[in-house]
Amino acid sequence: MDFGAQEEVVRFLASLDGGAARIVTTHISVVALCRTRAYKLKKAVRFSYLDFSTPSRRLEMCEREAALNLRFAPELYLGAHRVTREADGSLALDGAGEMIDAVVVMRRFADDDLFEQIAKDGRLTRDMVESLARRIARTHDEAVPDYERGGGAAMRRILDDASLSLRHAATASAEGIDALVARLSKALEAQSALLDRRKAQGKVRRCHGDLTLRNICLFEGAPTLFDCLEFDDEMATIDVLYDVGFLLMDFWRAGARAFANLALNRYLDARDETDGLPLLPLFMSLRAAIRAHVEASQGNGERARLYFDLADALLAPAKGAVVAIGGLSGSGKSSVAAALAPLVGCPPGARIINSDRIRKRLYGAPPTARLPQEAYASAVSEKVYGEMFEEAARIAALGWPVIVDAVFDRPEDRDAIAAAAGRARAPFCGVWLDLDLARRAARVDARVNDVSDATREVLKAQMEKATGAIEWFKIDASKDTATVAAEIKRPVDLALPAPTPPVFPDAR
Repeated sequence: MDFGAQEEVVRFLASLDGGAARIVTTHISVVALCRTRAYKLKKAVRFSYLDFSTPSRRLEMCEREAALNLRFAPELYLGAHRVTREADGSLALDGAGEMIDAVVVMRRFADDDLFEQIAKDGRLTRDMVESLARRIARTHDEAVPDYERGGGAAMRRILDDASLSLRHAATASAEGIDALVARLSKALEAQSALLDRRKAQGKVRRCHGDLTLRNICLFEGAPTLFDCLEFDDEMATIDVLYDVGFLLMDFWRAGARAFANLALNRYLDARDETDGLPLLPLFMSLRAAIRAHVEASQGNGERARLYFDLADALLAPAKGAVVAIGGLSGSGKSSVAAALAPLVGCPPGARIINSDRIRKRLYGAPPTARLPQEAYASAVSEKVYGEMFEEAARIAALGWPVIVDAVFDRPEDRDAIAAAAGRARAPFCGVWLDLDLARRAARVDARVNDVSDATREVLKAQMEKATGAIEWFKIDASKDTATVAAEIKRPVDLALPAPTPPVFPDAR
């Protein structure tokens, strides 16, 4: 590898802490991965959007990077350090000699603990992704609203810069780039007023800015964000959903579509950003387009073309719909909803509204906490279902599909959810999962840390209640979850055809 004038510094860093096992390079940095430490050197480059051209500038940006990342990963970052030329000609960290460069020092984590690798190996779990979504939501909660930056004008500048970069990098044919940019511009024009409203509501904040799977790791068992965008406050002070959109795009790119949908749903559980759902096609597509020109600038032509195709596919129009999944406790409603959601509408799929999660939130309890019996009184259930109906109508009216997961054993509740779809002027599909008591009881017994509080006694009580004539689409829930979801998808697709984005060679 040719590191130019910084080659001596790279060799020095690679000699520290027992020696570098590997050196990783990007278009703006070189990282020496040693035994217990990682040493990150900024390349002596200058682009339109950053300037690392002098040692003093690199020190300034290393100090800035270390300080900003303390917000996301204080357990990883050990600070910025000077690389100095000593009297005998040797190099040192923070020596007495002249500073010739600077580095950020971090604790080392295993290569296999990078989320990019975890996703590639198929080792992602629901717990990891749910924890990650909650952590991102907390960083957004803690960030101060910025009422000056952001909005439609800022997104136009981002799109204009991306357009120039795509053309400069020759990411695709000129005609293809023109077509994608035209579609992005049309989407931006349609959503500009919403972007401005969200700016006025304080939804623009100093975010991580670079939420790819390569910038998330498992550290001491917890999903940890690192390497935030440090060189430009303007680029990192964005709508919070534009920050999340990078992660959702990257999950989708990696073939982890169910986890993209899960991350969105758990993030929205933690922060009510429902009004911004119509922005996701624009946000995800633009993130993919930006990655396309970055890959092209690094000489990765095939990956650049795949990101470009992904950007085109992700810009699919959203459409509102309400899908209700009912059934007695233990019939598999939540599992089916989770399997179905990424298949419904445009990426990353449908919002899921779950009656148990609403009930826990109303009581200020974590999703897996058990509630007292009074939490299931008729008056409480009426409040839970009322909120569920209103939220479903709100989401569908925004032009986004919603899956509503609840028992729906009462005829009036089934009528109410259909009426909610009607108020939103959205298509409705009601599904009833059929399963005998013995199998439902076995499923309930097997639950661990589950959102539902249902017990065998609850199951028996449900069997004694009159459900009335159920006219919804009935499914045999004894089949595996994927099969059940596929059977439900067929009638849903009549109203909401789903696009098929390109699959990356290294995606699972």
